Amino acid sequence: MIRPQTTSTPAAPPGGGDERASTIRAALAGRALVFVGMMGSGKSAIGQRLAARLGLPFVDADAEIVAAAAGMTIPEIFAKYGERYFRDGERRVIMRLLNAGEMVLATGGGAFMDPRTRERVSARGVSIWLDADHKTLMKRVRRKNDRPLLHTDDPEETLRRLLETRRPMYELADIRVESRDEPQDVMVEEVIDALVAQLPRIDAARKAQKKDFAKAMTHLHLERVHADQGATHRETIHVALAGRSYDILIGAGLVEEAGAHIARIAPGAACAIVTDENVARLHLPTLEKSLTDAGIRYTTIVVKPGEGSKSLATFGRVCDEVLAARIERRDLIVAFGGGVVGDLAGYVAASVRRGSRFVQIPTTLLSQVDSSVGGKTGINSPHGKNLIGAFHQPALVLADVDVLRTLSLREYRAGYAEVVKYGLIGDKRFFEWLEADAEAVFHSRAEQICAVAVSCETKATIVARDETEQGDRALLNLGHTFGHAFELLTHYDSARLVHGEGVAIGMACAARFSARLGLCAPQDAERVAKHLASVGLPTEIRQIPGFDSDARAILDAMYQDKKVEGGALTFILMRGVGEAFIAKSVEPGEVLSFLNDELLRA
Repeated sequence: MIRPQTTSTPAAPPGGGDERASTIRAALAGRALVFVGMMGSGKSAIGQRLAARLGLPFVDADAEIVAAAAGMTIPEIFAKYGERYFRDGERRVIMRLLNAGEMVLATGGGAFMDPRTRERVSARGVSIWLDADHKTLMKRVRRKNDRPLLHTDDPEETLRRLLETRRPMYELADIRVESRDEPQDVMVEEVIDALVAQLPRIDAARKAQKKDFAKAMTHLHLERVHADQGATHRETIHVALAGRSYDILIGAGLVEEAGAHIARIAPGAACAIVTDENVARLHLPTLEKSLTDAGIRYTTIVVKPGEGSKSLATFGRVCDEVLAARIERRDLIVAFGGGVVGDLAGYVAASVRRGSRFVQIPTTLLSQVDSSVGGKTGINSPHGKNLIGAFHQPALVLADVDVLRTLSLREYRAGYAEVVKYGLIGDKRFFEWLEADAEAVFHSRAEQICAVAVSCETKATIVARDETEQGDRALLNLGHTFGHAFELLTHYDSARLVHGEGVAIGMACAARFSARLGLCAPQDAERVAKHLASVGLPTEIRQIPGFDSDARAILDAMYQDKKVEGGALTFILMRGVGEAFIAKSVEPGEVLSFLNDELLRA
């Protein structure tokens, strides 16, 4: 998958007071104009000229992909990673771009083949098919050698087959304009004529569709509608580590298939399932049936829910039960739960028989996007969080979004804080997508899969560069220096504060502290807090129930953070949204003064 950056052409002012341009912009009402069609149909050239006429930004999706791939050309991406990888990234780029509002967007020839892309274009844009015949296309594409799908023995026949295959999908576009060998300005005029004539019809048709859909759904529960979206879609993220690489599978129904996936990676192995009482009640029968159906011997170890289980006492008990079940090194420990179970079971796996394989099946949004990936395992100490542990990578991660439906709204919000973190540390476009469409991440299965996949991809990329946090893996701790201190001072009482809430307050504090130090604009700090608050997350210390520690106590708690080196504090701070960095040896006096002011915030 490919992570997008913004590389758009700025809007030009509409020329000559063109009434048709004004009419089109008014009719768009925040939507994008999206060009679709075959390679060589003129999407980029005509789109750029149309954008200038309408006074809108122009964005080329292919240029976005190239920029995100550190300058690799599209043929190079195809050659190195394959078409499927490219299509995954292309879809994500387009889905995020469409959240940015009015623009003219040129897409690649295969983009409109993806049903999810077509659905998003229909919801957020107006599609324009530039329909060129085979002869015209062949004449144009011969001029360049940058079409990887045409690198065949018979490019002319390949192009013919592609055109035949794709035409039925292109015919689903809102508007069709024939692309001929005419001056590009002539083609732009024809597109404008078509928009003026057909936008009212398109809007009327969509209103009718919405009305019919609403009527059909009258007797269905809204949550069921949301849960059924994107039912068959899957994502796979590969974590590339020498000798310890593994896949993260993301989608629906994965708990039901867990036995088959485990048997595939460890034929003949037995399993020790480590879970908590809540997950056992809701989901354990499904997992046990899956293992039984796959012929896998297993034992189940249940712990109490909550941070209290990340203790030396519980760790010792689970180790003893794993050994009593005769789980050998070639067997697997299965962490089936949220972050607490994942950290605990992972540390057990790292320790039993001096290292056993394990599988993560995370059941909370927070654990799916963060703690299940990267190999950090551990338990808490009275001196601080996660101070006892080891780096121990899983053999497989199965992130089943279906189990997220059983989370409370509070738990889901807590996980969403970690999703936001990935946008803040290095992906402004992802943060903008979340700002524009957070509701969809809370309710739509397809968007949940996308959010989990992007988060895991970000973390996997960083972990591959810095597995044991000697460098930029520390960026993943944005908000955690503050958040862990708040958790320690509330004695890990989940009734008062859960981890994601601590991270949310911590990220808002990190942003405000960055602004106080002149590192980022105050508006950026306000933007971070505003988005977190918009989904119901806390952003200030005073929102922690019963919090009565003073600034000195918070600072002292921060000194137990794992990133302290030589007695000096390390923070993850921001130069702006998507621009986090590691700040070492932060002056304690500055932190103390900031905390005092934070505690006084009205």
